[in-house]
Amino acid sequence: MAEDPIDLIRLEGDGNRVILRIAGKEERKRRTENDALVGEFLVDTPFVRGTLKTWIFPEDLRQWQQALDSLDAGQDIAWRDGKRAPWLFIELDEDDDRCQVTIKDHSMSLTTVTITVPLVDAWFDNAYRRLDLVWETWPMTED
Repeated sequence: MAEDPIDLIRLEGDGNRVILRIAGKEERKRRTENDALVGEFLVDTPFVRGTLKTWIFPEDLRQWQQALDSLDAGQDIAWRDGKRAPWLFIELDEDDDRCQVTIKDHSMSLTTVTITVPLVDAWFDNAYRRLDLVWETWPMTED
């Protein structure tokens, strides 16, 4: 993991933040396994702080692209809902430039955290750039 970490997801403001930081690529051990990125969710508020390790697969990145498109169109999103990995939900507040971000770890810590952060239009361009940078930095293959 020689590359510097990249924040695939970075939602922050008003003293709260949720970050999905990608630390590097984990190579396949067997030819039948997909490449994966090693990541960590970081939640930081004046009230609660925590981290949660996760793995990101090529399918997850494609689904994050779709989730960004939906969010940009004004729809709430659920990313990785129903998978064994931590789930991410983003619900938009129609009356404000804010959103509710929920991380749900249903398999290890059995913990759910929801925080509120600003979500302005400029955030989307940055989010798409972060996604492109992850793809460019750590190209992945899947069988």
